[in-house]
Amino acid sequence: MMPQEQYTHHRSTMPGSEGPQVYKVGIYGWRKRCLYFFVLLLMILILVNLAMTIWILKVMNFTIDGMGNLRITEKGLKLEGDSEFLQPLYAKEIQSRPGNALYFKSARNVTVNILNDQTKVLTQLITGPKAVEAYGKKFEVKTVSGKLLFSADDNEVVVGAERLRVLGAEGTVFPKSIETPNVRADPFKELRLESPTRSLVMEAPKGVEINAEAGNMEATCRTELRLESKDGEIKLDAAKIKLPRLPHGSYTPTGTRQKVFEICVCANGRLFLSQAGAGSTCQINTSVCL
Repeated sequence: MMPQEQYTHHRSTMPGSEGPQVYKVGIYGWRKRCLYFFVLLLMILILVNLAMTIWILKVMNFTIDGMGNLRITEKGLKLEGDSEFLQPLYAKEIQSRPGNALYFKSARNVTVNILNDQTKVLTQLITGPKAVEAYGKKFEVKTVSGKLLFSADDNEVVVGAERLRVLGAEGTVFPKSIETPNVRADPFKELRLESPTRSLVMEAPKGVEINAEAGNMEATCRTELRLESKDGEIKLDAAKIKLPRLPHGSYTPTGTRQKVFEICVCANGRLFLSQAGAGSTCQINTSVCL
């Protein structure tokens, strides 16, 4: 009872002229105005942010299936239209829409790398503005059926096509040797084997056959043309055989001159013509053999 008595006494000692005191709770004055201003500013920022978010969603074409040209399907990601990647793209498979082509465009070059488990480059394909370069152990070109058309490695280059056609005006240049079972020109086209500064040698273990079925055959050289057969013979089989530039012997027999000549052979293999007589005149015209 002691606290209650003291409270009563306290109330009785207060002056009777003063009424009960009221204490105001809240924010008033300039503080209240600042608070309302900040709340209004916050509401404006929220509305602007919401409007910008809706505008971005509308422009970027966000849907439940994806964003813009990017669509999320059961098989993966689907891009429609032109797409630009500023950073490396890692994918298991890249394919175009059925019936449409797949294009790779770059301002400088397009590089395709094949890596192993240690991220070491095994095969590389670089397509640039000046050249197309391929790096690998072997390069092959095959048909749809799997037939080999072209292959190249460190040891050899193989052309598997039935016909190799070279359309250059200067022909084909082989710095060293060429091995082939047949060299043939196109129908109604001439075939020319030429060595401008060196010799031209044709060798075969079982013989060399040169055949021109519908035209002429010409062999031209600057110094020597040699036909050599080590174990066999050289046969010239034709309706007419002409040697128009053989030298003539200097001896002229007495009596009536004839227009008949005989072919003489020197010890060194040189041929010359000698005006025929009653007997052989080759022994007389030996000045050509000197």
